[in-house]
Amino acid sequence: MADTAQTSPPPDRTDLPQRSAVRSLLRLWPFIRPVRARLGTAACVAILASCISLIIPLVLKWLVDGPVAGRDPGGIWLGGAFLLLLGLAEALLFGLRRWLVARPLAGVEAAMREALYRHVQRLPVAFHDRWPSGQLLSRGTTDLQLLRMFFTFPLTFLLVNGVTILVGAVILMAQRWSLGLVLLAPVPPLMALCSVFEAKYGRAARQAQDQVGDLTTVVEESVLGIRIIKGFGRHRSQARSFRKLTHALRSSELRKARLLAWILVCITTLPEIAIGGALVLGSLQVADGELSAGTLVAFLSTALALRWPVESTGFLLAMANEAATATDRYFEVMDEPAVEEPATGGGTGGVRGGGVQGGGVRGGDVRGGDAPPTDTPATTAGPLGAPASPLPALPGTGGLVFSGVEFRYPDAPPDAPPLLQDVTLHIRPGETMALVGATGSGKTTLTALVPRLYDPTAGRITLDGRDLATIGRDEARALVAVAFEEPTLFSATAAENVLMGTEDAQDGDLRRALAVAQAEGFVDALPEGSATQVGEQGLSLSGGQRQRLALARAVVGRPRFLILDDPLSALDVHTEALVEAALRRALAATTALVVAHRPSTVLLADRVALLSGGRIAAVGTHHQLLRDNAEYATLMSGEGESAR
Repeated sequence: MADTAQTSPPPDRTDLPQRSAVRSLLRLWPFIRPVRARLGTAACVAILASCISLIIPLVLKWLVDGPVAGRDPGGIWLGGAFLLLLGLAEALLFGLRRWLVARPLAGVEAAMREALYRHVQRLPVAFHDRWPSGQLLSRGTTDLQLLRMFFTFPLTFLLVNGVTILVGAVILMAQRWSLGLVLLAPVPPLMALCSVFEAKYGRAARQAQDQVGDLTTVVEESVLGIRIIKGFGRHRSQARSFRKLTHALRSSELRKARLLAWILVCITTLPEIAIGGALVLGSLQVADGELSAGTLVAFLSTALALRWPVESTGFLLAMANEAATATDRYFEVMDEPAVEEPATGGGTGGVRGGGVQGGGVRGGDVRGGDAPPTDTPATTAGPLGAPASPLPALPGTGGLVFSGVEFRYPDAPPDAPPLLQDVTLHIRPGETMALVGATGSGKTTLTALVPRLYDPTAGRITLDGRDLATIGRDEARALVAVAFEEPTLFSATAAENVLMGTEDAQDGDLRRALAVAQAEGFVDALPEGSATQVGEQGLSLSGGQRQRLALARAVVGRPRFLILDDPLSALDVHTEALVEAALRRALAATTALVVAHRPSTVLLADRVALLSGGRIAAVGTHHQLLRDNAEYATLMSGEGESAR
């Protein structure tokens, strides 16, 4: 498979414009809204618990100035009991807050993860061509865990601490305004420092989270490619690459730690200096008789009760910035436009599945005497993204028809020529057409257009006279089955991998598909037969076994249209002959397009199309093209393969 997309890195680097953390976090509201009642209740409970801690200093003032000064043991016991009840109430309320948020926030995380997974499944193939899988994995795991932690603690306590500090400031000013001003003096410089910290920590958090994604990509590739790494003895170089990434991540985490340590020192030191100043000033006022001892005790107790809300601000801001960065990374994926199904007919209008709107059907010569005429009506293309006028169905053109198809990858350079140009080809109903061409000619890309993995840039494709652009992707993929040259299997049983090709298959369909692919023998010989787990990527099987299971998956649903991308390349000569014989019988009533590199595969086909330079250069039978087309004869003789 040489036909690959132009790729570019995903937008996940620190040179992105910085967004407001609050604005980023507000985007989470749709997920929070269903549990807003419980979160609001939990916040109110936490505020009540925090305000109880501010009542305790007032009780101490009453105790010192009343029962203690009056030597009243009964009053002291009463005050002690009241303080105990307040402490228990505070502890119970904080426990209730935790209970209120635990279950709903776990549901929010699950909902966000499910939404991300659903959206990723609906994104065009062009998106997956350019995004490393590790970046997607880190967004669905690490980033969502950060968000759950933010929902559980900082989201509530940023509000709770703010209310607590405000109420505490009012109490301090009411008790002694001069001492209150001393304690509130550090507030302006702390606000300025927190603003600087937020900007710097946000950039550091973004860099670290992107590096986690890169690290995840390397780990995944190393695990999946372990045979290549061991086979070429590259474990040391891979270890060096991994060590380089881990050291870069370590440096980013240390930078975050330094920033957090710096802000915590400031947040801790300045209030402590203010408390010390208030203590000295208050003691002098008590000595002069201007202030009662109980008032000073209550004042200092209130100030100490406010230490945690103030000192935790740096920690909470750090978590909020990490959550804002995780939110940005999450919505970078969610904001990618998903594949939209057309409501009505519409040519190739709009951006769908990696194809961009192009012009109408391009003219061209009728190749092989069977392509649609060149005066086929074209689409009327509107502005980018607008629907185009529908193309009428062509009379007498059942089967699979390519009409003036052109395609370029979305991120190809603007001045680069299209990969496919003016492809016009007609595969008759029930006919098997072999597609032959040199590496890089566009064979795999052309076959990817039929199941709508991509949409053509221009022109149209019809299935039994219906414009493919007007057929929903679900319906198109029910009509079309595909077996790729590189078979992909999942961590499931052999039967489950095959039955992914259809939704309503019975055991008989499974056995028939295995028989067509000549896979019955080795599947039945597995430890648990078709119920045997084949392992991740099916690596417990040989290449030929994986390819036969992929072929069985393609034919199990008895599709009307079958696309096979060199499906027999990993088979031995004997097995290939058996599979070819079974495929001839299976393809008798199926319209099939088979990418072929070997004469044995070409012989499956009724006719052959030669793709050269992105165009259909010739169509005919195998023997006709061997006789009349030098390029085809070269490819089939093996000279083209050796040249590659």
